[in-house]
Amino acid sequence: MMTSNEIREKFLNYFESKGHTRVSSSSLIPHNDPTLLFANAGMNQFKDTFLGISTLPYSRAASSQKCVRAGGKHNDLESVGKTARHHTFFEMLGNFSFGDYFKREAIEYAWEFLTQVLGLPKDKLWVSVYEEDDEAFNLWREISKVPQDRIVRLGEKDNFWSMGDTGPCGPCSEIYIDRGEEHSCDADKCELGVCDCDRWRELWNLVFMQYDRDEHGNLTPLPRPSIDTGMGLERIATVMQDVYSNYDTDLLRPIIAFVEDMTGKEYFEDERGFPFRVISDHSRA
Repeated sequence: MMTSNEIREKFLNYFESKGHTRVSSSSLIPHNDPTLLFANAGMNQFKDTFLGISTLPYSRAASSQKCVRAGGKHNDLESVGKTARHHTFFEMLGNFSFGDYFKREAIEYAWEFLTQVLGLPKDKLWVSVYEEDDEAFNLWREISKVPQDRIVRLGEKDNFWSMGDTGPCGPCSEIYIDRGEEHSCDADKCELGVCDCDRWRELWNLVFMQYDRDEHGNLTPLPRPSIDTGMGLERIATVMQDVYSNYDTDLLRPIIAFVEDMTGKEYFEDERGFPFRVISDHSRA
């Protein structure tokens, strides 16, 4: 079993070995960006670089970014404690390319890290792509050999990412792990892209940053197509620690245990544990 600290370090070490510069997390309070209240993604600190406004002394980066999603476009506040995977505060593992590599390398790196470095079973991994992105679909088939029936085409709501109402954006491709039929929901169709149950655990989102969206919704091609990826540390920890919920990982379970000691109440993984999960998430945030 791998600790969260070990997972984070393996991720950063892997991308350093691929020529990426390790970059520290930026502050949760964005600097000089009135469009955000909190940092909500790893790419926030690189926004001006994606837009071509500023340059960096490196063209590849990797980070573990502290994020809060409790308002604005990306708001998970109402889901906290109700699902196994949503938080206000979380860490986002990410690798970035600023006009260096694009879709092929992003897919190659993600597949190699998950299957060879972390050793996840290939037959349990699924992929989604933007419905119009034939290039990404074909690259997944070529690089990973994932069967066609495990690559799902989804619309703009699911597979076209933007940091907010305006700014850098582009089609994306997400990697999921099938947690097994025992975690299926009661929906008529328990399928990836149809239901939102915890059987299909999204692990990693690869964003192919190609456009800048203005206040009128118009898309302008970016000066250099780039890569922005994000993998929640809490989510990948559930897989590597063989637990069902983020709240059972070494990142949150100690806080729940502390609340149990303080209150003399026992934590349960069902709806009775809802206040424990909210308290652990909010106190960590």
